[in-house]
Amino acid sequence: MNTLIIDDEPLAHEVLLHHSRAHADIQIVGQYHNAAEALAFLARQSVDLILLDILMPVLSGLDMLKVMLRRPQVVLCTAYQEHALEGFELDVTDYLLKPVSAERFSRALDKVRRRTGEEAIFVKPAVQSHIAIRVDREHRKIDLDKVQCFEAYGNYVKVWLEDGCLLTAATLKNFSETLPKGRFIQVHKSFLVNKAKVVAQNSKTIRLASKKLVKIGNAYRGNLPGLWQ
Repeated sequence: MNTLIIDDEPLAHEVLLHHSRAHADIQIVGQYHNAAEALAFLARQSVDLILLDILMPVLSGLDMLKVMLRRPQVVLCTAYQEHALEGFELDVTDYLLKPVSAERFSRALDKVRRRTGEEAIFVKPAVQSHIAIRVDREHRKIDLDKVQCFEAYGNYVKVWLEDGCLLTAATLKNFSETLPKGRFIQVHKSFLVNKAKVVAQNSKTIRLASKKLVKIGNAYRGNLPGLWQ
């Protein structure tokens, strides 16, 4: 986790750096002694975690959180316990009182890891559903669910759909490197097939939903189990 330390006390930096070295998944990517400089850094680069002091000159840690539109996880590290309620109202992950012990620091990181795992469960990854190809002098948007297979054809590729094919100036390698992983499988030097469209297979050919037959290349037989997974 890329982590930022923000505290106006040099000794606090030393303590947090020392504790962080015991955790292989914590990478300190920046250290700042005031919130304004930290905000300038965060405008250029995102982080996963902020270890944040509260009472600092000019802008406090809590005020800094209030002006941030998008906040990573935050662990407050302070000598003052009376700000805990306001901190948790700002959805901080944990609240550590100085001096911060190694054991308490480790427990805070466990909370950070658990929350990271919970967030990952509920974030649905974007799924590529279309591609754009050039046909003659125009660009066409193609629904991948309708693609049966891609066939190399000299300096072109035939994009086979349910009711015919389109010819585009490209290479099969271009498609194999950009299509969603695991959705299309190469079964011949000249063919990438949509595994959702495979309805039958024998030792020499694959039959697609459109009834098109595709040859199986000996060099690609190791990919065949992936058609049925």
